[in-house]
Amino acid sequence: MNNDLANEIRRKVDIVDIIGERIPLVARGKNFFGVCPFHDDSNPSMSVSREKQIYTCFSCHATGNVFTFLMNYEHIDFKEALHYLGEKIGVNVSNISIKKKTTKYDKLYDAYSFSVKYFQNNLSSSIGKSAKEYLANRQINEEIIKEFEIGLSLEARDDLTKLLLKKDYDLATLNKIGLSSDEHDIYNDRIMFPLYDVNGRVVGFSGRIYKDNGQNKYLNTKETEIFKKGEMLYHYHIAREECRQKKSVIVMEGFMDVIRASTIGIKNTVALMGTALTSNQIGLIKRLSNNIIMCLDGDSPGVNAMLSIGDNLLTQGIEVKIVVLPDDDDPDSFILKHGRDRFLGLVENAINFSDFKMQKLRENVDFRSDEEKANYINTVLKEVSKINDSIRVEIVLKRLAKEFDIGYNTLEKRLNDLVAFKSISKEIETPIKQDSKRKTKYDKAVEQVLYFMLNNDWVITQVEKERIVFPSEKTRVLASEIIYYYKTYGNINVADFYTYVQDKEDILILLNSILADGYSEETTKEELFLYFKVINDYRRSQEIKRLTTLMKKEVDPLEQAKIVEKIRKLRIGE
Repeated sequence: MNNDLANEIRRKVDIVDIIGERIPLVARGKNFFGVCPFHDDSNPSMSVSREKQIYTCFSCHATGNVFTFLMNYEHIDFKEALHYLGEKIGVNVSNISIKKKTTKYDKLYDAYSFSVKYFQNNLSSSIGKSAKEYLANRQINEEIIKEFEIGLSLEARDDLTKLLLKKDYDLATLNKIGLSSDEHDIYNDRIMFPLYDVNGRVVGFSGRIYKDNGQNKYLNTKETEIFKKGEMLYHYHIAREECRQKKSVIVMEGFMDVIRASTIGIKNTVALMGTALTSNQIGLIKRLSNNIIMCLDGDSPGVNAMLSIGDNLLTQGIEVKIVVLPDDDDPDSFILKHGRDRFLGLVENAINFSDFKMQKLRENVDFRSDEEKANYINTVLKEVSKINDSIRVEIVLKRLAKEFDIGYNTLEKRLNDLVAFKSISKEIETPIKQDSKRKTKYDKAVEQVLYFMLNNDWVITQVEKERIVFPSEKTRVLASEIIYYYKTYGNINVADFYTYVQDKEDILILLNSILADGYSEETTKEELFLYFKVINDYRRSQEIKRLTTLMKKEVDPLEQAKIVEKIRKLRIGE
């Protein structure tokens, strides 16, 4: 990879602008602060430095430059981040070759990638004629088949298992990842819909029957090491850019809803593949857009899911909008019945979640009963206490006051009591964060010296001159990389150094930890030598321990004497 070009691109964009497009930032002194998107953050704990062009979260220790932010926030690789920023400043990076990161799961991803092609070939062949007709009747054309890589598993065949075994996959692995059962294919005579992770890799399948054969309509891949439903959203990798352009995301229930929306040109959609929503999925949705529209099924389970998910998001300060479908419809069936314009009309007229919930609260309330009426009003006020818009709050209170002939001041006082109670409860429930394992005097000395090296060229020279050796392998490797970078480029810049080590995971973890601890940047030679002394003393004590253990095991008196002499010299500092 051409580091010079990557760093040229990094220097031409401002990290404050890039992060500010995704999360609100507030200037405070020299830096900018915002709510960290990489952990469940309620108070702004992420600092973004325009001067250094890096970000740091002082809570979860997420740290890096503009490339690492985009990679972690958008779930993209380095080349995609480079391409995105290159486009912003008009630099073509398509010819840059970047070494692909390897993982222990690569072989599993390859098995699914091969399976996708196998199923697609089946659908394209003469064997797939009736399945193609079924899809055509469902108004899924060739373009959609290609876009979503739809395929076909064959009836009572074991071809896929046999082909994968010939490609050096073992049967235990194929069984484990849900492609085979013993020596047989899991999927038989089903239309195959690939399921993708957030990076666009196929990690599972949903196989649908297309003949009336009495089987379950859908057969989905079981959860595996690479397929965890709670950590993914269907269509996320495609929707990411669409949501940015449309400035909204539509959350649906199933992958067929997303596919159907795509047939009418609506692609800023993701699906939960169920009605549950995990904290991981909430984080993914929040990263797509602040304008979240929920469009789940119109039946009772769908409505209950929207109420549950909406509450979940509301507790995090995000109010979604709701598309209300007729009872017997989901987005797929509604679009088939009524078409694009009617569906877009519902989306454009989506109602605020709070209003939707208050509508639902009215159902089955007997307003002739004073008790039920009072319970209803109190419940509505609890919902109003979650609304951050003061104008909307006033509108609701005036509506309640008029409808039930209650004084506005009475309702406002009750609301203020609820808000105050909620604030106190939150303080009581907030757990006190326990400090992680305390760092020793030696740990701090090592990290401080490394931090000085990252921020002061002269410290690098001094470390080399004094031949400082860091006892742990990880710190030795990081120090070596800093020295090499300095000698290659003539200076040290933390934001550029991040680009240089972006494919070295162990170094990045240590680098993040050091930068997130907020060590002092400036030092004097005298202070630096005090840290050197701590490091050297620690290294000497560790060597004495090692030699003492070795001496106890040694049986030769002459060798014991040699070891004793080494220990003596170490103790007097020779």
